[in-house]
This record gives sequence, structure tokens and C-alpha cells, in this order.
Amino acid sequence: MKISKTILYFTSFVIFTSCNAQDKKSSVSIKTQLDSVSYGLGVSIGENLKKSNFENLNFDLISKGIAEYYANKHAMTAEQANTCIRGFMSVAEKKKGDDNLKKGEAFLDENKKKDGIKVTASGLQYMVMKEGKGPKPTINDKITAHYHGTLVDGTVFDSSVERGQPASFPVSGVIPGWTEALQLMNVGSKWKLFIPPSLGYGERGAGPQIGPNTALIFEVELLSIDVEKEGAKEGSQPEKK
Repeated sequence: MKISKTILYFTSFVIFTSCNAQDKKSSVSIKTQLDSVSYGLGVSIGENLKKSNFENLNFDLISKGIAEYYANKHAMTAEQANTCIRGFMSVAEKKKGDDNLKKGEAFLDENKKKDGIKVTASGLQYMVMKEGKGPKPTINDKITAHYHGTLVDGTVFDSSVERGQPASFPVSGVIPGWTEALQLMNVGSKWKLFIPPSLGYGERGAGPQIGPNTALIFEVELLSIDVEKEGAKEGSQPEKK
């Protein structure tokens, strides 16, 4: 099938126009497609740096590092640069983990003093919001539940409630705090769980929102203990460590 030159020209124009779109806050002048690609690469690098939570970076040196690497007169080899970055990130991640641990411990120490809060031997804290009358699942069961997960500051990181679709998963296939709580709950119950890092995602965290050593809060409603059915659809869930 042949594509007319008019269509090709129009497609190229649309792509370039899209790439050439500028934020009104930017003082950069983008005039050519190569300008767009160059600036776009900078935006992409900036996005990744921002996600990595780097602070107080010297952007002049970042720009110079890119330019001098291309000119083959860089002060570091790529291997040396990667070693430096990994070392810096390791220290920063440990500091972040230590800060999160202190913040979580302070929260949980105060939380356990509140009326209605129960604490298990493992350190799991929970509050019964609604008590069901159904059976309790075992470690070998698969269940369906609705849940709403937040950090201690109220930031939502995952919620089947907001998606409008309950999740199904094995009791043994989730984080330890969930596995413990589910075996204590009767079907029809709704509990609020306060999970210390050791029963959550621990030192490794989980993605950009759940950092290392982060305490978690979940509202969990246990809907059913499931019998495996062909073609049953599973939702997302707090994955096991």
C-alpha cells in the first residue's frame, strides 16, 4: 500500500509540532526538530533524576558532563561515574531508610495507645471496624478482599476501593502483615491494619511511593474465601516480600 507524500508531510508536521510544544514558564527557544530532540533528552534525564530523589544537584556540571563525554574529553570514565553514583545513592537510600524507620516507630508508638488498637506478638497493630461472622481463612486459602493502602501521612499508594475492583490472592502470597491479619479475620470483617516495616516491604521498599523501612496503613475488608474457578480474574495486591 502506498502512502501519499501529503500524508507523510502532515504526519511529520504533527509530530514536530507536538515535540515543539513549550511550557509557558520555559525561556528556551525551540526552533527545529533537532532542538526539540535535544531539549526532550534533557527533560527525560531530568524526569529520571527527579524520580530518583536527587537533591541540590549542580545542573551546570550535568550539562558539562554530557557535552564533554560527547567531545571525548571527560574527567571521569563511564565506569567511574557509575561507581560514584551508586555509592551516593546507597548512602542516600540508607539515610532515607533510617529516617523512615524513626518516623514509623514514632507513629506506631503513639498509635498503639489509642482506644480500640490491638497489638499482636509480631508488632502488627489493628483496629476492628466491622466484625464478620464467616469463617477464617487459613495459610493455604485464596481470598477476595477490598483494601485501601496509605502511608502514615495519608498518601494513598494503592486502593482496590478506588479502582472499584476487589482483589483475589493467596493468603501466603502477600506481605507478612497481611498474611497474619487475614488468618485472624472472619469473612465479612473490615479491619484497619497498621503495619511496621518488618511486616511490610522492609529495607527494600516497593516502588517510588513506598520507600525503605516504611510503615503502612491498610483498611481491609475480607469478602470471601474463594474456591478456584476456571477463568477467575485476579486483582492487584500487596505482593509478598
